[in-house]
Amino acid sequence: MHDPDTREWLLTNGLGSFAYGTVCDVRTRTYHGWLVAAIDPPQQRTLLLSHLDASLEIDGQIFALGTNFWAGGTIEPHGYEWLQHFELEPVPTWVWSLEQPDRFWQLTRQIMMPYGLMEPELPTDDILGNAAVQIVNRVLIHYTYTGSEAAILRLRPIIGDRSFHHQQQAEPDLDFAQLVVTQQLLLQSNQAGQVGTPWQLRWTHGFYKPDKVWYRNYHYPEEKQRGLYDYEDLFSPGYLSTILQPGESLTLEARTGWTDPNTSPLLSFDRVVQAKQQRLARCSLPFSPSPQASASLTHRRLLHAVDQFITYRTATASPAIVAGYPWFNERVRDTLVALPGLTLVTQRFSLARQLLESLGRYCQQGLLPGTFMDDGRPLYNSLDASLWWIETLGLYLEASKDWVFVTEQYPIVKQIYKAFTAGTFYNVRIDASDGLVIWDDPTMALTWMDACVDGRPVTPRRGKPIEVNALWYSALCWASQWSKQLEIDAATANPVSLSNQARRYTQQAEQVKMSLQKFWNGDSGYLYDVIEPDDRTDARIRPNAVLAISLSHCAFTHNQGRQILQIARDRLLTPYGLRSLDPTDRGYIGHYVGNPRQRDLAYHQGTVWSWLLGSFIRAWERFYEAKGTEPLPFDWQPLFDHFNQQACLGCFSEVFDGDFPHTPRGALAQANTTAEVLRYWLKSEVIF
Repeated sequence: MHDPDTREWLLTNGLGSFAYGTVCDVRTRTYHGWLVAAIDPPQQRTLLLSHLDASLEIDGQIFALGTNFWAGGTIEPHGYEWLQHFELEPVPTWVWSLEQPDRFWQLTRQIMMPYGLMEPELPTDDILGNAAVQIVNRVLIHYTYTGSEAAILRLRPIIGDRSFHHQQQAEPDLDFAQLVVTQQLLLQSNQAGQVGTPWQLRWTHGFYKPDKVWYRNYHYPEEKQRGLYDYEDLFSPGYLSTILQPGESLTLEARTGWTDPNTSPLLSFDRVVQAKQQRLARCSLPFSPSPQASASLTHRRLLHAVDQFITYRTATASPAIVAGYPWFNERVRDTLVALPGLTLVTQRFSLARQLLESLGRYCQQGLLPGTFMDDGRPLYNSLDASLWWIETLGLYLEASKDWVFVTEQYPIVKQIYKAFTAGTFYNVRIDASDGLVIWDDPTMALTWMDACVDGRPVTPRRGKPIEVNALWYSALCWASQWSKQLEIDAATANPVSLSNQARRYTQQAEQVKMSLQKFWNGDSGYLYDVIEPDDRTDARIRPNAVLAISLSHCAFTHNQGRQILQIARDRLLTPYGLRSLDPTDRGYIGHYVGNPRQRDLAYHQGTVWSWLLGSFIRAWERFYEAKGTEPLPFDWQPLFDHFNQQACLGCFSEVFDGDFPHTPRGALAQANTTAEVLRYWLKSEVIF
């Protein structure tokens, strides 16, 4: 008996919905399910179809193909023992089989989640800006049988209707209504008079029999490891039976809403797969890496991985980026860090423009939200998101030459500048003595190191954080450049006013450049992480210094940059990214494990973050490779071994342990890491 393979796979549909599970087909997380639908894209993600429990009957012998973990440690049935093969491309595919002298059978299952925006005649980028698009959440499951004789395939849908964050329990007042029509099952939960999400299951052939059963105490070991509740009850309304002759197939579709099969027929599985491949090919153009890279499995998986995070937000009829799967929603800072890799490298400039424009509308008192709540409301809990917006706007303009967009967005740039200068939420303001950004609110964590425990920030970083002030310097340089450019175009505004603005931005940028030298720690050859409100300095070695020297405009000298990178290479760099704290620091925590409190304490105290590789590479190119001296001290192989073989296949994990062997942790698919890797891997000329 071999052990169950609990590595994971993920499918998404451009709405924030997903299908997610394991190679061996067992559920190990609350988030595992074949139809987790974003009811109000990309929010309100709801588990509807957990899975189909399958069995095959041949000449009176029944082969149970499912695998479940139960309370008490029981594994039943042991369908993974019949599993011979799993393949991720072009769609997740499982092959169960048995070969004996007198009998042979093989059952292949494929799962496909079609793109959720139903306007195929429009270019992809335009769909994301079209308020009239039709959306649909659905998943297709396709079975193909081969064997020495006919078989009976029985499929029992295992269902729920609950938030993807929480488990379902078999309550006395929870029921699932079902209506059976020809090759179609309509479903809706009802609890205490409150009706749930209407959805349906359709199939190409077979006989369905209602047979209501609760399955109690599914066990989710991954949730137990995370210190969370790890048991769930799921419901089955009945089962589908069909006789399959050798070579025959069966296709099922689960989708939200109730449709008329006459006006919305069940499409061919192969046709839907082909449509997906064609759409991904369109999305990757005019991006054209080398023929060697284009032919590699890693390249195909990277393009698929990038596409997973781009979603449609119904509330604003605009695109959005899901920060990570399975549990994150939108995070504005993550979106802005990811935008160059997701859109500029692939030259999807229209998409980049829409993302920037959409986020800019949320600017309030000079701040952009840090994230969006489950109900879609913006949460203004970020000090630096608006500065990242300016930095990313600059990268977009440099890549696209879309100078008209400068005119449209320049008022937001001015709004951010004025708010920081005059003071805004959380006591964010400019220190008049040195021109640096300072903030002081002991109850908040406003930088990217934002973990809180017991209502208190783990890494408060109050005062003047280094990367925030480096962003402020770069923002002033961008603003000066844009105001000068707009001054030349006399039709856009008052040239005298723009000239005055350009002069003011330039003067302040020079002041900030000089003041940033306050962060230089000559004793360590590194940058102070924070200058606190009382002017004390935090000399801990963190990757924020690398962020500070990686931006479009850098205030530090050549020698300073090299010293920073040498220390970061020796103390922070791992095969999977940069540690968030020097391992020799007494506050270092080398493993991101345990309950939520324990994990939050470790989140930025040594845990490795892969998205920081992008900043390290940009800084290394500036201070080393540009001079033709030292090549990048990084081997891509371990990270791509992880991408292709570990955790969630074809995805980059959110974080890794700081200590060897750097076990992957956190969310199983992270947008900013994927984007930063795509941004730089192809330049490495190393193809996996």
